Amino acid sequence: MAKYESAWARSIPMKEQLQIMKRLLGYTRPYKKQFIGAIVAAGFLAGVNVLLPQVLQKYMDDYLSHMNATTAIIFAFGVIYAVGTVIKAVFQFFQTFLFSMGSERGLEDVRRQLFKKLHALGMRYFDQTPAGSIVSRVTNDTMTLTDFWNVILSVIVGLFSVISSFVTMYVLNARIAMTVLAFLPVLLIVIWYYSHYSSKVYRHMREKLSELNTKLNESIEGIGIIQQFRQEKRIASEFEATNDEYLDSRKAMIRTNSLLLSPIINLLYSLGLIAVLWAFGLISLHSYVEAGVVYAFTTYTANFFNPMTNMMDSLSFFQDGVVAGSRIFRILDNTEYAPAQNPGASATITTGKIEFKHVSFAYDGVHEILHDISFVANPGETVALVGHTGSGKSSIINVMMRFYEFGTGQILIDDVDIHDYPMEELRTKLGLVLQDSFMFYGDIASNIRLFNDKITDAQVEAAAQFVQADRFIDKLPNQYHARVIEGGSQFSSGERQLLSFARTVVTNPKILVLDEATANIDTETESVIQEGLRRIRQGRTTIAIAHRLSTIKDANLILVLDAGRIIERGTHDELLAKQGRYYDMYRLQNGDVE
Repeated sequence: MAKYESAWARSIPMKEQLQIMKRLLGYTRPYKKQFIGAIVAAGFLAGVNVLLPQVLQKYMDDYLSHMNATTAIIFAFGVIYAVGTVIKAVFQFFQTFLFSMGSERGLEDVRRQLFKKLHALGMRYFDQTPAGSIVSRVTNDTMTLTDFWNVILSVIVGLFSVISSFVTMYVLNARIAMTVLAFLPVLLIVIWYYSHYSSKVYRHMREKLSELNTKLNESIEGIGIIQQFRQEKRIASEFEATNDEYLDSRKAMIRTNSLLLSPIINLLYSLGLIAVLWAFGLISLHSYVEAGVVYAFTTYTANFFNPMTNMMDSLSFFQDGVVAGSRIFRILDNTEYAPAQNPGASATITTGKIEFKHVSFAYDGVHEILHDISFVANPGETVALVGHTGSGKSSIINVMMRFYEFGTGQILIDDVDIHDYPMEELRTKLGLVLQDSFMFYGDIASNIRLFNDKITDAQVEAAAQFVQADRFIDKLPNQYHARVIEGGSQFSSGERQLLSFARTVVTNPKILVLDEATANIDTETESVIQEGLRRIRQGRTTIAIAHRLSTIKDANLILVLDAGRIIERGTHDELLAKQGRYYDMYRLQNGDVE
């Protein structure tokens, strides 16, 4: 069917499943003491399960059948059985507790490593991967691993029970024990078929869950636009369609499990029990069969098949865990890292001179966005980038900030190749202010210092005053400790941008990068921060993208870009005098030329 054509909806080969299982088990290695303790407890539990039926067998054959059970004997067997049951409960507790604690700690390590890896990936990965899909892998997929590891415990417990039950049955009656064992090949065939078929079902289910999370994430982030343009019905319809597809995948999973798990084992158990009783019935035709032996044998038959029921039921968690593991490892194995610096990079930015030499860049490595970009920004100068949408302005910022690796050419800072600076040096000395200011949950002070404890409260307040953000902060009930909710939605876009300016200034960067920094600010707020911006630029090299050409009149150099190329360069007055592209853009914005 078409809905299974996705790469994520194909079966996972058995060899790949084993590799994934091996890698997942590797996360349990630091907590091997807990797991070994759980396995030891499982071994003792299997031993108790073997001994308890023998206690009742001896009681039935040696005392009840001979009618010589006294009150003392009845009490003694009752106490022995009760003590055995309590011991069994204790081993069950340690088995479950130790294994669960080890699993939870392993899960925490996986989630921590996954989160760390996501922050090491380059921007290109996030350009290509929906946020909802990433959230699904970090939350839903990792949570599945706890059940996956519990499958391992279920298998170990089951093997102990199956082996001990069979050995005891073999000692009691070898021929009947082999009759029970004859059902094992059938079970192995069912397990093989289930693992092969269900991996496709579970991959499809996980894919649809990711799509569901993506739709949910997108609708929540865009709720304002959705309501503004009255798109509620369309969004609800799309979500319902995706939700129905996820429901269909869940139905396929339920059908598979309902057919191939417990019902098959229960059928095999019933047939095995019939075979045991039939065999004892044939023996009883010509010899005496002790009732205790029949009871013990039927109990061991149940102990032989019941763990298999648990193991088969756990196969659904196993397959879900394997699929989740494959999705997690696609992130952990991703090589789309953020651009790397040269080994031993140790240069320090001192003056802030920037030079682009014949730089070209393509986001996909094939189709160039920037073509032969060359310019120089001397220390303390301001270089403005202007041009229509898609002209390449933000791409210049992206490669200079090392969000993406450029192709040919060279970028120099203080006449040193940008690859020779440690990333920490670049992040410290290059201050970036984006068009959209993102605020983290917390308070104003933490958003300005960005959780850098080295920045004092005095520095935070000084930075806010420098950009004149203190005008609205001082009016808040708790001032710098005023609560900031998700995204800072209680503040206006202008207020959020002022906080973003303060966040940049507080680190005292040598180079200032403004990416449409005043695009979302009203005219009144813009006039407030223009003076602050002029002060910020004092002594700093500034690269500024601007749509409002009136804000970059005093720039030392203005570069006009079109289709990734610099088509004009010069000061504001020089470009107006040329009456070229910049002249047309300025006249369009202002009505006439001053």
